[in-house]
Amino acid sequence: MIDPKIISFDLGTGGNKASLYDAQGNCLATAFVPYETYYPQVGWHEQRPGDWWFAVVESTQKLLQSSGIDRTSIVALAISGHSLGAVPVDKDGNLLREATPIWSDIRAHKEVEDFFNKIDADNWYLMTGNGFPAACYTVFKVMWYKKNEPVMWQKVYKILGTKDYINYKLTGQFLTDYSYASGTGIYNLKDWKYQADFIAASEIPADVWPEIVPSTHVVGEILPDVAETLGLSVGVKVVCGGVDNSCMALGAKNIHSGRVYTSLGSSAWIAVSSEQPVLDKKLKPYVFTHVVPGMFTSAVSIFAAGSSFAWVRDNLCKDLEEEAEKSGLDVFTLMNREAAKAPVGSNRLLFNPSLAGGTSQDDSVHIRGAYLGLDLKHGRPELIRAAMEGVALNLRLRLDLLRKFTYLEDEILFVGGGAKSRFYLSIFADVFNTRILKTNIDQDAGALGAAALASVGCGLWEDFSRIDQIHKVAELVEPDQDNNRKYERLLPIFDLATQYLARTSDALREVDLSS
Repeated sequence: MIDPKIISFDLGTGGNKASLYDAQGNCLATAFVPYETYYPQVGWHEQRPGDWWFAVVESTQKLLQSSGIDRTSIVALAISGHSLGAVPVDKDGNLLREATPIWSDIRAHKEVEDFFNKIDADNWYLMTGNGFPAACYTVFKVMWYKKNEPVMWQKVYKILGTKDYINYKLTGQFLTDYSYASGTGIYNLKDWKYQADFIAASEIPADVWPEIVPSTHVVGEILPDVAETLGLSVGVKVVCGGVDNSCMALGAKNIHSGRVYTSLGSSAWIAVSSEQPVLDKKLKPYVFTHVVPGMFTSAVSIFAAGSSFAWVRDNLCKDLEEEAEKSGLDVFTLMNREAAKAPVGSNRLLFNPSLAGGTSQDDSVHIRGAYLGLDLKHGRPELIRAAMEGVALNLRLRLDLLRKFTYLEDEILFVGGGAKSRFYLSIFADVFNTRILKTNIDQDAGALGAAALASVGCGLWEDFSRIDQIHKVAELVEPDQDNNRKYERLLPIFDLATQYLARTSDALREVDLSS
């Protein structure tokens, strides 16, 4: 008998990654196909669902070809999809808009204002956990459709999320899961259902929202013509899957209350899984229903982590880029070597990494980054190390918010590109005063999460407990207590400087420099 296999799709903002897994959860092969994001106006961020489908088809074909796998061994698939999608389709499933707004699109400011003239904003947050800027959430994008594109709106039958649109293409079924529904802006976290008065306030018919099922629910079997297009056998089960935040939490071992992971990429966030959502109407952690039944994943974030470090590379390390190209080394390895020449605290130089603005955990969304305490004695080692420490200190402030509201285990799993450097991980361990873990899964947490949903959904796994066995320790970094004491002294100063920086940035924004 052929050993059963799973395909997972990580439908991200930059492209789709198809991954092949065996029944034990080992990744056998991957294939990635990128797609574009379009910016037709300020605040408009759009992608073409047709591009998502093309990427799914092409990545599947590449995966099958590169792995040489017997296609009859593939029994199920599932998708992790980027959040807050708003794909309008008619009764026949036809796309009604070539390009649709993605999670970061904020065009719907007027719709947000109209909604909160009827609904108390604090109450809405405490029921939904929707802590991003409100205009990001699906319901407001749909209200914008209705107001600005009435001809198209008359044809709308369903509004689908990103992965739910792909599931429709695979099976012909219009469904979503609890994790994706929790980002619609009309979902009650604690009641596990759409909230009737939010729907009424939106003036969007309730029946455009798809039925909600568990993330492990089998949506259906892949359609015969689609199976032929993808190169798969008829009978492959399509499991509903989940929103990327929750799939990543599952793949990052957040399967028990108090488990924490940090994703360190261009942006960065810290997420904890718990049986109750972490909610605070001032600081607004953003919450999604977990793909793990009965749980939630609550997160705090900064918008420019790796992208701040990339800014330092591009503006302060041109010669290191040239050296890296000649030597075959990674430029970030050379930057780490430079940073290691500076002492803990970078000789009292601070860096705030808010180069892309502030989150709801900042005093202002308009906050921008800065070096603080710059002195003639400071050189490039301090400038680089301060940038690394600044990301860690900023995330430490967020971590303390989570610690204030819920239990956290004393070990944090790191995933993402920034987790490649042991030196960087040691800074985080010292700043967080917490053991930092990196495993073999690394950047594949979302893909593993989707594969786990498929495995449970089709009956290969009884539950998600196998996730712990799949993770193998690659790095385990303990905090240095002497270093931590120094960072503890810097932390309140960094916090104070951040507050002043928010006020300064607000003031700068009001300055008229046009003449």
